[in-house]
Amino acid sequence: MTDEKVLLESRTLRDDLAERTDALDKVKGLAMLPDGVHVTTEAVAAYFVVHREVIAKLTQRHRDELVANGLRVLRGSDLRVFEMDNLSFSKKSYPQGRAHLTLYSRRTVLNVAMLLRDSDVARLVRTYLLDAESRLPRQREGMERAIVDIGEVLQELGPVIHRMSVRLEHVENRVDNTERIVCAMSERLAALP
Repeated sequence: MTDEKVLLESRTLRDDLAERTDALDKVKGLAMLPDGVHVTTEAVAAYFVVHREVIAKLTQRHRDELVANGLRVLRGSDLRVFEMDNLSFSKKSYPQGRAHLTLYSRRTVLNVAMLLRDSDVARLVRTYLLDAESRLPRQREGMERAIVDIGEVLQELGPVIHRMSVRLEHVENRVDNTERIVCAMSERLAALP
């Protein structure tokens, strides 16, 4: 099994695991905004049980990588439209005078989990990811064996299936012949006085 600290150092490994957002829910529920797609910096901080500034600093240091994984910063009219559609329904008061809003997708939050050093929740997410990843080769190997076994069974069943289809064809011919005889007899009976 790969050490979970490797994720902190290897962007390639993080990129390989970026689609595994299911790991977030396996560790802890992530509260999404009403759009069902994004979370705010505050929600990311709450998920990882760290201060908001920790997430803000991490976002600054790894902006390019996080943007590649779905990080968005809204400003101006995009921000106003998003706030009207999503943030006005929250329990908090309607945010006023905000210059920008940073939004994280589930994929971005997973990326944060793979970068965040001092969070027990992030550590659990990394461990879950790597445990699941280490199980994949064994599962793949088992599936390959099952496919080979199915292929062998089908080869063995091939002659049996062929014999059954020949027998079925004979039965169908007999049924057709019986129907013709019954029709002919019905016609003869109908013709009798």
